[in-house]
Amino acid sequence: MNQGKITFFLPQTAEYALRAMSFLAIATPNECISGKEISLKTDIPTHYLSKIMRKLVASHLVDAQKGHGGGFKLSKPHSQIRLLDIFNGIGFRTSPKHCVFGWGKCLSENPCPLHSSWEKLNREFQLWASETNLELIRNESRSLSDRRFSL
Repeated sequence: MNQGKITFFLPQTAEYALRAMSFLAIATPNECISGKEISLKTDIPTHYLSKIMRKLVASHLVDAQKGHGGGFKLSKPHSQIRLLDIFNGIGFRTSPKHCVFGWGKCLSENPCPLHSSWEKLNREFQLWASETNLELIRNESRSLSDRRFSL
């Protein structure tokens, strides 16, 4: 048992979207990367990646080009794409009123036993997701990502 260690889990779709967008962020700017390459390098199943990329294109975070030399690329500068934008683009949202104890809505007037802890964690998560953009990820992890993705 992992005592004393708390791990925050994202839904699979959110994790995959972050992987795909991080991969595009470290790619050569304005270079289209095929869905197949993104899938191979990020270990995201092709069919799952396709669904995620459609949502990211629809939310104007990614451009898609068909045909020879086609693929995906970021539609905005790295600094203009926050993790929160990616989460919103795929439909993942955390609500401060969501009750992690399972009681539906959780309010300060009628809190569940986990209310204050969840409220604090959710506030920190929202701050992280709104302040972290792909430029920051690109700069902080460029050398690690190069080795990991073998660009």
